[in-house]
Amino acid sequence: MAAEIDQSVKRRRVFYIPGYDPIHPRRYRELYRKESGDQARISGYEIGLKPKTTKGNYGWVVDATIDGAQVNAQVEVLVWSDIVRVSMHNSIFATYAQLIHTAWVYIASGALWRLMKLRKGPVIAALYPVGMLLLQLVIAVLVGLLAYAALTYFGGPFWLKGIAAALCVVMAWSVLKWFKKRDGKFYAYYLMHDFAYGAASRGANPPALEARMTEFGAAIAEALKSDVDEVLVVGHSSGAHLGVSILADLVRAGAVPDNGPKLGFLTLGQVVPMVSFLRDAHRLRADLRYLSQRDELTWIDVTAPGDGCAFALCDPVAVSGVAPENQKWPLVFSAAFTQSLSPARWKELRWRFFRLHFQYLCAFDMPKDYDYFQITAGPLTLAERYADRPASKSRLVKPVNKFTSVTP
Repeated sequence: MAAEIDQSVKRRRVFYIPGYDPIHPRRYRELYRKESGDQARISGYEIGLKPKTTKGNYGWVVDATIDGAQVNAQVEVLVWSDIVRVSMHNSIFATYAQLIHTAWVYIASGALWRLMKLRKGPVIAALYPVGMLLLQLVIAVLVGLLAYAALTYFGGPFWLKGIAAALCVVMAWSVLKWFKKRDGKFYAYYLMHDFAYGAASRGANPPALEARMTEFGAAIAEALKSDVDEVLVVGHSSGAHLGVSILADLVRAGAVPDNGPKLGFLTLGQVVPMVSFLRDAHRLRADLRYLSQRDELTWIDVTAPGDGCAFALCDPVAVSGVAPENQKWPLVFSAAFTQSLSPARWKELRWRFFRLHFQYLCAFDMPKDYDYFQITAGPLTLAERYADRPASKSRLVKPVNKFTSVTP
């Protein structure tokens, strides 16, 4: 057990903003339960979960003893999975129409080529559903043509060829339906809907999402009025850019009290450039610029080059071309998967790209200075934990975005 340390946090409120994910929030609770237990055993502290008894957002309560300090944290999930599920209820035809529109938005605007200058991994992840859906279409057409050729091999009357053509279409459609039904293995439809969601409005937030973000902001604002020591907002994947706009709105509205809880903002595996590089993402770019210079919060951005789905070590403000001269945030550093995971564990996870995108929320068997559970349930504020942490020297800060306007 490490020596006792100063304790500035006894009670904390944590708000977790998921990415584009249709799952029920209890999955995040069970992930936290399992992985926090593993990390506690590895790192030598105690942590346990119990049900949240208050009304409001879905969540759980964490009691931890770390370095001799006892901490109580209430974790809440800011749910927008229902919005995600609605956006995913597209037919096969509609999904292929999304493919065409999304490809046009990113290619015609030049955003795709500029994103590739940052990190090729997330761009490949974005191109994967396009390639996979096209491959599925080719396979379906080939199956249909083979069926037609087999049925008409010996010739026959015109009406028989008509029946064969109809069966050809049925066979091709059946193949497409088969692929869609098994998308839990291929992730082609899921990822296509994900990238199409932002592209549909060229980076602007849909009205339903804006309304939900207002609700999220109200919940965080209420917590900032409470007697806890820290309010911590965690945005994972596309939840990161939602968090940027939510907190920018709160700071503008003066909702962060001078003598209230410390406000921490932790972004994990962010994909901000996928949206901020689009033509109409004026709001996001304005919020990035505004939040990056504020003293009301501490913003830490953690990614890892081993996560092929994130823009690893890309300063989301700077690369978006909206960094002010007095930029203060975010502090960008790496979770260093190849160093904080043992060689055996890294070998096991290396090619599981979707799983690695969630590693920030999981245990590390050779932990360095990033520990999700000490951040969310430990005795130090986010600001204190990383007060002396330098930014990664290999972070990318060169602006490459064509669209830098912050007003429509």
